[in-house]
Amino acid sequence: MKLLIVDDDFLVCQSLQLLLQQEEDFEVLGITENGEKAIQFCEQQAPDMILMDIQMPVKNGIDSTSEIKRRWPEILVMMLTTFKDEKNIRLALNAGAEGYVLKSSAIEKIAEQIRALKAGASVLDADVLKTIMEPSKERLNQLTERENDMVELIAQGLSNQEIAQQLFLSVGTVRNVLSIILDKLEVRDRTQLAIYYWKRNQP
Repeated sequence: MKLLIVDDDFLVCQSLQLLLQQEEDFEVLGITENGEKAIQFCEQQAPDMILMDIQMPVKNGIDSTSEIKRRWPEILVMMLTTFKDEKNIRLALNAGAEGYVLKSSAIEKIAEQIRALKAGASVLDADVLKTIMEPSKERLNQLTERENDMVELIAQGLSNQEIAQQLFLSVGTVRNVLSIILDKLEVRDRTQLAIYYWKRNQP
């Protein structure tokens, strides 16, 4: 897996590069110190995933993530940051980041989460997940029983085809209902929908 590390702290970049290079399935293509240079890097090379800091000079991680996902949607972005406040988490997810992990995490955990993200899982650090506010009960109560069933299956990681089979619906109907659910809950995608489900079902 080809990685790009973006952080204005050179020691952080260097340490991550050294540690991640020891993993047999990782190749660190390069390191850059801001989002603008990350975009320039992507114009020349094609990383599979970017580990992106948030606060950087010239162009911050959230703005650069938004542009990278617009231009190269196939590139995965993992926010790797010290910030776990709700505002930054939501801004990062809305910008298109597929994962959000804290720098304080052990390198073994970061490596595992990189692999999980590459495999198609949503990756949110446990502390980050706890930070996200619980959605209002009023909005959640807008869902029908069938819509709630679909949210549960999405949170379990099922595809539209698998959901269609379980609920005896067409794939087209699943897509339409999913669009209605996203609109009702005012969330952007399946990742945020899964977060809603997890938060609602916490004791």
